[in-house]
Amino acid sequence: MKQNSRLLMMIGVSLFGLSAVLLAQETGVPEGMMELKPELPRPLFVGTPTNIVSTNLEEVTGQPRKPLLVPADVKLLSRDKYVTSSDSAPIIGDLQMITDGDKEGVDGSYIEIGPRPQWVQIDLEEEYELHAIVVWHYHSQARAYKDVVVMAAEDEDMLDGVTIVMNNDHDNTLGLGLGTDKEWIETYEGRVIDAKGARGRFVRLHSDGSTASPMSHYVEVEVYGRPPASE
Repeated sequence: MKQNSRLLMMIGVSLFGLSAVLLAQETGVPEGMMELKPELPRPLFVGTPTNIVSTNLEEVTGQPRKPLLVPADVKLLSRDKYVTSSDSAPIIGDLQMITDGDKEGVDGSYIEIGPRPQWVQIDLEEEYELHAIVVWHYHSQARAYKDVVVMAAEDEDMLDGVTIVMNNDHDNTLGLGLGTDKEWIETYEGRVIDAKGARGRFVRLHSDGSTASPMSHYVEVEVYGRPPASE
């Protein structure tokens, strides 16, 4: 009886593994991975944006964005985590609104910080292996934010273990290096940034106003990752 039970268990495990492989082949998602699907707010404007002046703007195709595949065990790490900024006294809102889960983009759900280059920073409290960072700037009106640089680091001063995971500062205004990424039109979908497994406890997001305003705005930032693998 014990041998039969063990045999049935082995068959069950084998069938489960085979099902996972077949599912991966059917969906095109590799085994152990999943498509990141952040919860989205409602759209606040529709149609093709016009009058956006930028020499570094990506083409607006109107097509759905490409999915980002991440390890299946990643989690949302940033919810309600502590936020600091180069502008400690926002003109509108409170810094903690950046991680409060409210992505709507209407009055009362976004912050506005001062002109000139500014940054906001999230303390994840522990070091993680980061796989995706999703940022919602102000998306009630069509605009593109400038000099967006997203960094992860081990320390809050961005000195140790620094990784730049995204940079559209194409003329090196911030002095962090020439960026090769494009500016984009803000929408309710936010911007999904592939963090490529960068390690860090702190995530810092730079910006320098937008095509509509010298101020910088944030509705929400989400950071997804998992504990780093043992050395």
